[in-house]
Amino acid sequence: MSGRIALILGGARSGKSRRAEALALDWGGEPVYLATAEAFDDEMRTRVAQHRADRDGRGWITVEEPVELPAALAREATAGRTVLVECLTTWLGNLMVHERPVEPEIDRLLAWLDGRRQGDLVLVGNEVGLGIVPENRMARAFRDHAGRLHQELATRAGRVELVVAGLPMVVKG
Repeated sequence: MSGRIALILGGARSGKSRRAEALALDWGGEPVYLATAEAFDDEMRTRVAQHRADRDGRGWITVEEPVELPAALAREATAGRTVLVECLTTWLGNLMVHERPVEPEIDRLLAWLDGRRQGDLVLVGNEVGLGIVPENRMARAFRDHAGRLHQELATRAGRVELVVAGLPMVVKG
């Protein structure tokens, strides 16, 4: 079956990435790991290297795209593939850091999703709306963008899971 969408949400270090990888491999197809992280320091370079090593030997194709997510999906999400996007909230942060207008970029992503017909997608995001209201404008804007994006994606996804302490809870599907 092609064209499935799953949205996997959770807090930092909740186990959402591990769950998303397992689901993508279970769905079959050629697994593509579309990474949005940018490594600006040694600690982040170490994290990225560890993530790659964890996937090594399991057949993953890794594609790195920190900003142009809709274009990367258009290239990579083809018939016979399962693309895991890790992670949507990192992508949003990248847009803000690179001073890209976030809402039009979200709209581009949603328009691409609405028009696509091939490939399965497993989308990962950090649920950032469960804490206190952030104290600064940029952090509040980030939280608001993430909330809108996740709500829009949840309406399009056939499966939505929230991962807490490594345990996936099915919210939809």
